[in-house]
Formats: sequence, C-alpha cells, structure tokens
Amino acid sequence: MRKTKRRLTKLAFALYSLGLGASAGAQLMPLQGGRGAPQQRPTSASTAVDTRWKESFDAFAAADLKQSPQTGGVLFVGSSSIRLWDDLETQFDKMPVIKRGFGGSRMLDVAAHVDHLVLPYKPRLIVVYAGDNDLAEGRTPQQVLDSFVEFVERVREELPDTRIAYLSIKPSPSRAALMPQAMQANALIAGYSASTPNLDFIDVYSRMLDEAGKPRTDLYSADALHMNPAGYAIWKSTITPHLVPQQPQSAALSAAALQKTAVSARSGPSGP
Repeated sequence: MRKTKRRLTKLAFALYSLGLGASAGAQLMPLQGGRGAPQQRPTSASTAVDTRWKESFDAFAAADLKQSPQTGGVLFVGSSSIRLWDDLETQFDKMPVIKRGFGGSRMLDVAAHVDHLVLPYKPRLIVVYAGDNDLAEGRTPQQVLDSFVEFVERVREELPDTRIAYLSIKPSPSRAALMPQAMQANALIAGYSASTPNLDFIDVYSRMLDEAGKPRTDLYSADALHMNPAGYAIWKSTITPHLVPQQPQSAALSAAALQKTAVSARSGPSGP
C-alpha cells in the first residue's frame, strides 16, 4: 500500500512535467515535503464567516431538529453538485447518508464552515466535492489544495478517525477553458491524499471525458455545468467502492486513471 501511495504521489509530480495548463501553472507552488500541504495554515481571511450561506445553514439546522441524523454515517458536503443530487440519501443501499451541499460554495467555504457542516454529525466518512467554483472565481489550483488541507486539518482536530474522500473536480462543458487548472488541482490533491493516512481520492474526472478527451455533453443538463441523471449515475458507480474500507488496489486504480488522463492531455484532443 505504501509503495502504491508513493507511485500516486510521483504521478502527481509527473502531471506538472507535462506542462498542463501553462497559464495557471506559473501560479502553482511545488508539493512541500512530499505531502502537498502548505507550510502555514491559511490566514484568517479564508476562515471568516460568510453570511451568504446563512439560509443554507438555517435549513440544515431545521432539518436536524426535525429528524436528528444518525452518527457514524457517510456525509456528503460541497457545492451544488451535491445539493442537486436527488435522493442522494437513498442512493447507497441502506447506508446512512447525510447531504449537506450549498450551491455556489467553494472549497474555501467548506473549509471555513467545518463546525456547521461536519462536526455535529460525527461521520465515519466524509465525501467532499468542492473546488470547481474556486477555479471559476480565479483561485489557483494551489489555493484549492490549501483549502482542502485546511478542511482536513480542521476535521482531524475533532474527529481524528473520520476518513475523508475527495471527489475530483469534474470537467464541465461550460468550463472547458478551466480543464488544465482542474487537472492540476486534482493532481495536487491526489498527491496529498496518497501521502496522508485515511484520505482517499476519487477520480470522476477521467470517466466524464469522451474519446477525444473532451467533456461528455450527454452527462450534463442544459446549462452544461450541472449534471443530469446520467452524470450522477457515473458518480454513484465510481463512489460506491470507496464507501467500504479501502482496498489496497483502489489507489493504484486512481493512479492508472490519472496517468491515462495525463497522456491524453499531452497528446491533445483530436478534431477541431
């Protein structure tokens, strides 16, 4: 398992050498100490309470009062891709699932609100989808990693045994111009996850590309940003194996998928 994780970390470095996303690459910092974590915790600016999410958090609190969620379950947190997943709570057999997605949120916001989003539920596993909106607002892949590291550290302070799985940033047709940055952010987080205990990286990015390496439009709704049922079906089938205790080969499968995507990006998409 350790050898597999080292290979995945090396693969994350290899993605940089391919020159992916040159426009964003100049803003990236190299992985530090083989872990990818920043040397200092993010400043207080990244953790300030944002009143934009008050309505969402009030709704979560009201739902909790109506029916107290079961502890020790699987918690899905993140942006609108989580919020809009219909019937997510019943998608994974009889496994207890809690959905806490708030539309428009960034990895920055998810990290800042761990107290509201995570700690009350004491989950066995947290599945995180965020980072897409960070890139759309001009944050760099390194900043997305920094926010994810902050999220992990905040969770671990209170829930040291909770496993965390990061869902890779998806390739949305409406944000095709951001695909290089998305790949770099995914590579950074894959490397960090590979070298950090009890972290998991789930690669949905590779499965949402066509043979030419472009986003599959058939997986998205009319806005070309949010997924339709076919897109969520891919997410479900990809996530399901990660909801049980991770097997040694799963990290190797993630590494293989990332390598295939990297080779595709280097050769460039075919067609006009």
